[in-house]
Amino acid sequence: MKKWIPAILFLLILCKPDNTFAQRFLMDLVDTTNQMGKGMLSIYERYNRVRISGYIQPQFQYITEKGADTYNGGNFSDISNNRFMLRRGRLRVDYAHLNEKGEPTSYFVFQFDGTERGVAIRDFWGRFYENKFKLFALTTGMFARPFGYEVNLSSANRETPERGRMSQILMKTERDIGAMLTLNKRRKDGKTSDFKLDIGVFNGQGMSGPNDYDSHKDIIAKVSMKPKRINNFSRALFSAAISGYAGGITSQSQVIYKVEKKNENYTMVQDSSQQNLGKATPRNYAGADAQLIIPNKRGQTEFRAEYIKGRQTATALSSETPGIYPVSNGLKDPLYVRNFDGAYFYFLQNLNSADHQFVVKYDWYDPNKKVSGTEVSVANGFSKADLRYNTLGVGYVYRPNESLKFMFYYENVKNEKSGLPGFTSDAPDDVFTCRVQYNF
Repeated sequence: MKKWIPAILFLLILCKPDNTFAQRFLMDLVDTTNQMGKGMLSIYERYNRVRISGYIQPQFQYITEKGADTYNGGNFSDISNNRFMLRRGRLRVDYAHLNEKGEPTSYFVFQFDGTERGVAIRDFWGRFYENKFKLFALTTGMFARPFGYEVNLSSANRETPERGRMSQILMKTERDIGAMLTLNKRRKDGKTSDFKLDIGVFNGQGMSGPNDYDSHKDIIAKVSMKPKRINNFSRALFSAAISGYAGGITSQSQVIYKVEKKNENYTMVQDSSQQNLGKATPRNYAGADAQLIIPNKRGQTEFRAEYIKGRQTATALSSETPGIYPVSNGLKDPLYVRNFDGAYFYFLQNLNSADHQFVVKYDWYDPNKKVSGTEVSVANGFSKADLRYNTLGVGYVYRPNESLKFMFYYENVKNEKSGLPGFTSDAPDDVFTCRVQYNF
């Protein structure tokens, strides 16, 4: 055990909050793109190329109404408005194999999540590095989808308790099973190119279901510009990316519902056709994100923005990608196709120290852009799956040392006023979260 102590201490130093490049993403490469990559590679070389890490997140939450639905850690039970819970308990093992030149040739990761609700796999993947041209890497297994910024930001490093509502609905658990090719030029001097391309093929439903329920595969691609100084006279760093998702769900019913305009009103219209059986209904998304970091004497200021729009196939009562094909009374349910959009905006400010951070986040998710307000009614064929939500979160994060983090966060959640019973005004579902995170 003694030989691991220097490695763990060295890794924690690299992860100090005042390190601009220390944020860990779910699919960090073992290369020298950033300081974390260099540190990981150094540890692998010195300590048998194995790294063990983990964290736990005990928390207390209070919601404004008993039994309210929430995307902040799951719905509350019917007679409860507060709870203690272990939100995450992660254990991760990384292994890298290096050739005689000290270059990574293969990389393997597995990660488990254990809470009072059970134990589940979170990551189980391997990566092969091509070292002739130093350009390609191939990843296979269960890993994070290469889409957007928030989806890939690790929950250990995120400044808010959860990812936004849209991220959880479109890409539940963030991971999927598939294969991904990465183009990222690694030069002989150890540096990499300023741009990276990830393109992968996946089952589609991710970890929200036990297996793939159709033969349709989803293609995801992302082009990223790594953090760069805006000019020679500024310390500010700017990064950005664009993402695309081309996928779908194969209809196992002859009935598909779509939003169409009839008599000056949009309604959910039934399309009954034999041709719908076996037809691929769309899951097509396009997204763009950007980040601006402005270092200062005692920390930094950071702005993030991300916008996603597209078409989503789901069910009558939810716009969430189904983990298993929906069935009622032994019959295959019809699928529902909606046009959506949404966005996330972050403002992060250190408070006279890198250990103290003020957080403001605003996001919206509109699962059905064609209707709003009282148009969203049962008479028009709509449900709570068509409601727009706007969320404003305000929080404070305190890091007393490299292995401990406290988070206090309040979310004000607003649904649009509609013609649906229970949603003619804003439903009471604001959430306060108090969390402690221990990591090693």
